[in-house]
Amino acid sequence: MSIPVCKDKYHRYSFHYNDPDCLYKFEQIVYSLILNMNEDFSREIVFLCVGTDRATGDCLGPLIGTRLKTLIPSAVTYGTLEHPAHATNLSEVMADISSCYKNPLVIAVDACLGTPNSVGFINVKAESLRPGSALKKTLPEVGDFCISGVVNVGGFLEPIVLQNTRLHIVYKMANIIVEGLILSYSRFIQSSPPTPGEHNHL
Repeated sequence: MSIPVCKDKYHRYSFHYNDPDCLYKFEQIVYSLILNMNEDFSREIVFLCVGTDRATGDCLGPLIGTRLKTLIPSAVTYGTLEHPAHATNLSEVMADISSCYKNPLVIAVDACLGTPNSVGFINVKAESLRPGSALKKTLPEVGDFCISGVVNVGGFLEPIVLQNTRLHIVYKMANIIVEGLILSYSRFIQSSPPTPGEHNHL
């Protein structure tokens, strides 16, 4: 199977977490986007995991961020269960990223709501994330490309829907996203040109 390459920023990919090939497809797309957006390997990769641990449906991002920080501590990760990146502090988080890293490649991750048929799908879009759109909040767009997991049905009483989302589906999608991000990040680091006298490793 050939590696899919995303050349157009409007290309979008969706995979259901129950699809046996979901992890493979997801990892290939993420790795392809990282390569396309960081061809000279000069941009620091930053994982920005948006959400809060105060609502089950909205904890997808912080859950992923916590596991990334634990499993690949060498990676730059913002947004964890302990220190979430959410509507209240997102501008400050982005300011901190901008002050610490020059032209970083920001991969934004968040939960979202959708139609009954889209619940359980993991979406990858070669465009910025618009966090808070499900709750009609106006927040700054973040990320060079974004990953979202459809955790429940939107369109009515979204805050209550997020509060009453099953943790099971959030947990299952988080597992796939974390594993796919680790695999794609590791492949990218291992393929990057070594610094003279040094070896690249996680």
